[in-house]
Amino acid sequence: MNSRNLAITAIALATLTAGVANSADMDKKDMKSDATEKCYGVSMAGKNDCAAGPGTTCAGTSKKDYQGNAWKHVPKGTCTSIKTPNTMGSLAPLKA
Repeated sequence: MNSRNLAITAIALATLTAGVANSADMDKKDMKSDATEKCYGVSMAGKNDCAAGPGTTCAGTSKKDYQGNAWKHVPKGTCTSIKTPNTMGSLAPLKA
C-alpha cells in the first residue's frame, strides 16, 4: 500500500468515526428530551444541569443545595414527587 492509499484510508476512517459519534450524540439528546423533564429545586450545589440564575453560567454552577432557580433532568413524571428538606421538586423555578 502506498502512502496515498494509506492517507485516503485514514481520511475515510476518520470521517466514518465522526459520523457514528455524531449519530450517537443525537440519539442521546433525543432520548433525554423525551424521557426526562426539568425539575427545579432538587439538585445539590454544583450538580445542576442548568439555569442557576444571575452570576452563573449554567451546568454545575448552583451555589447551594436545593437552589430554587437551578434545575436538573429527572425521569419524566417524577419531579413533583421528589421531596427535599425544604419542599417538593417543581416544574417551574422556585423562589431562590
